[in-house]
Amino acid sequence: MSKPVKQMISKELTERFAEVDSVAICGFTGLDSEATYAMRGKLAEKDIKITVVKNSLARSAFKTAGLDDAIELLDGPCAVAYGADSIVTVVRELLDVHKEAPALTVKGAVLDGEVFSGDAEVMALSKFPTRDEALGQVVGCVLSAGANLAGCLVGPAGQIAGILKAIEEKAGDSEAA
Repeated sequence: MSKPVKQMISKELTERFAEVDSVAICGFTGLDSEATYAMRGKLAEKDIKITVVKNSLARSAFKTAGLDDAIELLDGPCAVAYGADSIVTVVRELLDVHKEAPALTVKGAVLDGEVFSGDAEVMALSKFPTRDEALGQVVGCVLSAGANLAGCLVGPAGQIAGILKAIEEKAGDSEAA
């Protein structure tokens, strides 16, 4: 590859990764073209982009884009996955694809400067809540306390109202007799 071509590709990669703060690095050795096409289609449906890169070009693009932590994950033929609403979603989808195409391996991921490498750490990352899930959990916690308080206040008041209604009906029956 000539130097001007390398510079153009490096510039393109730098522009792609400029706004990305989290990436997943996966290996795809052994995937045939049909499996690769199916994987790309499935990931594109979830707004996940995947880019096959030459490691030396990816290293320079990562340095320029501020993804220095991801450089250590570049080993052998690699593809960089990014996009969706969070890197957790990207890793979950890559692991789903791995079930269908075992040749695809998730080498690691970088989430806000923290490196997750190895199968155990990648699995742990896939179990993290996404931003929307975390917000839902927080809202659920806040609302549950209010619901419990309202239940405590409404419960005894409902019992008193039931007793008063029973007394009223009993008094109405005794007057009718």
